Amino acid sequence: MRVTPQSFAAEAFTANDEMPPADARLNYCCPPSMGSAVPSPPRIRFGVFDFDPRSGELWKQGRKIHLEGQPVQILTCLLEKPGEVVTREELHRRLWAADTFVNFEHGLNAAMKRLRQALNDSAESPRFVETLPRRGYRFVAPVQPFPSTDAAIEHLGAPETPIEDPLDDSPGTDDTAVNVPQLSLNATRKRWVWALPLGIIVLSLALWLVQRLHLFRPPPAAIRSLAVLPLANLSGDASQEYFSDGMTDAIITELGQLSELQVISRTSTIAYKGTRKSLPEIARELKVDAVVEGAVFRAGNQVRITAQLIRAADDKHLWAKSYEGSMGDILALQRRVARSVAQEIRLDLTPREQAILMRDGKQVNPAAYEAYLKGRFFWNKRTAESLKKAVEYFNLALQKDPECTQAFAGLADAYSLLGDWEYAVMAPKDAYAKAKDAARKAIELDEALGEAHISLAFCLDNFDWDWARAGAEFNRGIQLSPGYATGHQWYAWHQAATGHIESALAEMRKAELLDPLSLIISADFAELLLVARRFDDAIMQARRTGELDPFFPLAHYELGQALIQKQQYAEGIAELRKAIELSSGDNSSYRLNLAYAYAVSGRKEEAREILTSLKNPSGQVFSNAPEIALAYAGLGDRDKSLTWLEEAYSQRFNPGVMLRPGFDSLRSDPRFESLLLRVGLR
Repeated sequence: MRVTPQSFAAEAFTANDEMPPADARLNYCCPPSMGSAVPSPPRIRFGVFDFDPRSGELWKQGRKIHLEGQPVQILTCLLEKPGEVVTREELHRRLWAADTFVNFEHGLNAAMKRLRQALNDSAESPRFVETLPRRGYRFVAPVQPFPSTDAAIEHLGAPETPIEDPLDDSPGTDDTAVNVPQLSLNATRKRWVWALPLGIIVLSLALWLVQRLHLFRPPPAAIRSLAVLPLANLSGDASQEYFSDGMTDAIITELGQLSELQVISRTSTIAYKGTRKSLPEIARELKVDAVVEGAVFRAGNQVRITAQLIRAADDKHLWAKSYEGSMGDILALQRRVARSVAQEIRLDLTPREQAILMRDGKQVNPAAYEAYLKGRFFWNKRTAESLKKAVEYFNLALQKDPECTQAFAGLADAYSLLGDWEYAVMAPKDAYAKAKDAARKAIELDEALGEAHISLAFCLDNFDWDWARAGAEFNRGIQLSPGYATGHQWYAWHQAATGHIESALAEMRKAELLDPLSLIISADFAELLLVARRFDDAIMQARRTGELDPFFPLAHYELGQALIQKQQYAEGIAELRKAIELSSGDNSSYRLNLAYAYAVSGRKEEAREILTSLKNPSGQVFSNAPEIALAYAGLGDRDKSLTWLEEAYSQRFNPGVMLRPGFDSLRSDPRFESLLLRVGLR
């Protein structure tokens, strides 16, 4: 029998506990709206659909369509203003309270996906709901009031007229008698004398064959890959989403330390939060053998985690258990869950891995750990503003506990991204210095923290250009956390920079396997293929990234670069323009790559116009020097290109930019070779 989150809760809660809502899988992951009620319009018809906003019921040609939760609320909002834009901010206010800790982007995208599935609609060719990138949505189909009750009944049609069966042989249908030969009683008895023993023999043989087939049926395949789905929040408080998400992350991290087990990263599993898909369907999409799902209940300082393990092939429940403890023991609680999963699937653990899982974990300061979880919640959003918010919470955690290892590791990750060109919030020299300090402090407190070693390696590569020490830190980090997708992603670039391109591609494939729905890993894979001069493969990979999210600017940016290298200039320029449009036109790196595209395609004046506007930007913390150098290389101005590369060197640029094929025209120049040697590369 399949154990559901409802039955977990019923089994784990005492008589004094307040039970959560009945529909656990939807309601736990998609909390009801916290906003004020909006008067609902009368029942509405659009296309072949009828919708009643008061009851939230949707019909298609008289047949009720299953739709509930947030998709219903979104549809109601859109139908209140047909033809008008409903902004993402309006939907945020309507679906979640202002102080709710919820991953709004993932939540809204998942709800909109379920709504489109119910309406059989498409984001690319919308019949009902149009997407306006970065703004919101608009209901574009004509709407009309639902017809009267009489008309509704009438359209169903009159009862069907019975059809006479031509084979009906009931009395009175035919006067002709049919003569059937009659068997004698003795003949019948003789036949039974022979048939009975023969039937017994056949039945016995059949039973024997069934038993033999059952005995020799191959045993189920060993579980060597799994996905931990987002744990449901049973607190009844939507603002506690950050806590249940944090528990999910922690269990993924614990299991990710086991070398024999492939554990899908949080970035990919979060897409299934609130989904109505079956577990076998999710497992097939993520290509895993098993799925862990469950729930978290928190009351004051007490925490209860319930979890179950389901084998994907036959949707068979293998194990379920509940774990309770205080916030101070939260690390031990997380490790107990991971230990139970490892024991159930009978992994052949190394002595080091056994020791890791047997550790109970040190006591934590509850207030500090809670601030850390909020920091991770914002870090996972991966926007410039959310990263700054993450730093605030990580620092708050350290104020409450100056030895909070997790907070130091979080700071290292946050500062590493804040200094990256994609976010361009801090000057690299400032961001990487802070990231290094935080990573080293985390390692001092817990040398076995793989993620901290990887963050340190990232800084040693991109700022210190200390490739040997960075390689050692990457190796140590991946040894400690082999399931950390970001570790393999960043190590891939280290391998590429140091001339090991095939090893780099292998590492990026591992990252994609561990995090198959990660947009940034998919886009990075496309760029690495570009660096490897596999332009056709880069185009295919960038298009796959675009299929994951057509509104992801980096997908169009990588596709544009690859098309330009194939000399498909018109298509490449169109993709680069699309990337600029989706990034609200404020990404200087995209614009300078467009200048390069203009230059190599012969539109040199347009390239120079972009260069003129971006050479001296005001208030910008991130240097454009490497991209300006690339644009001048496209124009064939070797001297200016090398001058700007020297400027990039003086600002401690990421030397990985020199791997791009756009700089191939400079590789024979001794000045370019000298620059490579000074940053420690061949």
